[in-house]
Amino acid sequence: MPELPEVETVRRGLNQLTLNQEITGGDVLLDRTIAYPFSVGEFVNGIEKNAYPGGVGAAIATWHRRGKYLLAELSSSSGWLGVHLRMTGQLLWLHRDEPLHKHTRVRLFFGDRQELRFIDQRTFGKIWLVPPGVAVESIITGLAKLAADPFSPEFTVEYLASKLHNRRRPIKTALLDQSVVAGLGNIYADEALFKSGILPETLCIDLQLKQIECLRTAIIQVLETSIEAGGTTFSNFLNVKGTNGNYGGVAWVYNRAGEPCRVCGTAIQRIRLAGRSSHFCSQCQTLRGVRRRD
Repeated sequence: MPELPEVETVRRGLNQLTLNQEITGGDVLLDRTIAYPFSVGEFVNGIEKNAYPGGVGAAIATWHRRGKYLLAELSSSSGWLGVHLRMTGQLLWLHRDEPLHKHTRVRLFFGDRQELRFIDQRTFGKIWLVPPGVAVESIITGLAKLAADPFSPEFTVEYLASKLHNRRRPIKTALLDQSVVAGLGNIYADEALFKSGILPETLCIDLQLKQIECLRTAIIQVLETSIEAGGTTFSNFLNVKGTNGNYGGVAWVYNRAGEPCRVCGTAIQRIRLAGRSSHFCSQCQTLRGVRRRD
């Protein structure tokens, strides 16, 4: 699943390519991709120019990111367009003459025969069109449940400590909870735990304040490094120009089970926690981290 760095990479690409261009129409090839409005016809009508006063279509003023959500602010107070890529979603900026990929689900048409295509093999991705004057959180309800973004001023050591305080659950599991840290997923939780020297099975309640401080710093660092590398591509992720992310080639532990640790040479281990894989170095993370209480 695309995580914060991948979604941020897409956001930056969209802001470079799609702004201030009128959306002239659209085509929905898989109805269930549209989460709101519930009528596909209403969605298409809402983005076509004849749905707006004076026959002027909406344009994208800017793209925002909140956690793993992409939010396009439409011009002239025309509402919002929301996208969640989920497991395999891709947003690609293409010429309309490009052959359709078999997993194309939604097409948004722009001038000069350009289009934004939503491609999604597993079909879990969603798109919302929020009408003017309606609170975005009232339609895209998952936004209201998000914790602070790691790059926001609210993401302090004290904030993270309050989220982990007295929780008797493994820290790796807690980091995947979007009400604890927005945007973090399996890849970067493993990476941040390695850099902070904390074993994934360590209970939140066992963490000392100094370790939480190290963890906060590590979260920000691994996210920044991945964004600089254009995100991670292990299977489906592509940026808006169809290019793979490069972080996977320099990952510390994720997806490297059995390979030598880049620091000490110990073989990277892989375990299952709450149905998800966790990768770690038993040497580096044991030396600097804390063990789970009996």
